Amino acid sequence: MELTIKKASEQDIFAVHQIVQEAFEKYARDLGLPEKVAALKETPHTIKEEMHKKTIFIAYLDQQPVGTIRFEVLPPGKIGYISRFGVRPHVQNCGVGKALICAVEQEAKEIGVSALTLHTASKMTSSIRFYYGMGFYIHSTSTDRGYIRALLCKELDECEMEDLEAANIM
Repeated sequence: MELTIKKASEQDIFAVHQIVQEAFEKYARDLGLPEKVAALKETPHTIKEEMHKKTIFIAYLDQQPVGTIRFEVLPPGKIGYISRFGVRPHVQNCGVGKALICAVEQEAKEIGVSALTLHTASKMTSSIRFYYGMGFYIHSTSTDRGYIRALLCKELDECEMEDLEAANIM
């Protein structure tokens, strides 16, 4: 099997949308709160708009689109935030997610980001386990979306607590 990761272009928008829908339908089902998962309300138009402010990677396995992840640098510029990270359910546990996280890490290091952050439901044991395996740890939790979300952090460089606070993601 050949795995390729690339930055998504406008030609990939519909594939990105399909992957997000499939991956987040499963996430919402597992969470038991389908109405709370904002990713399911996303449209191809939303993705096109996001391309202008975020880096979107797409993974292809044997030339089939199977995973996607978004990355943006938060002001004042030292913290990266990952969103809409999803892998099609039938290829989860095949290394696609790991490769996408590694692509974001590489990009982040090249532009001088000192830490990567993301949110996930704290009760999603498989997700939390995956992120810990990738070097993330739980920084804090919140209930702003109607369920307990964990803010996870991975330090790439010397990361000061003030940097996380300045990025306003806590």
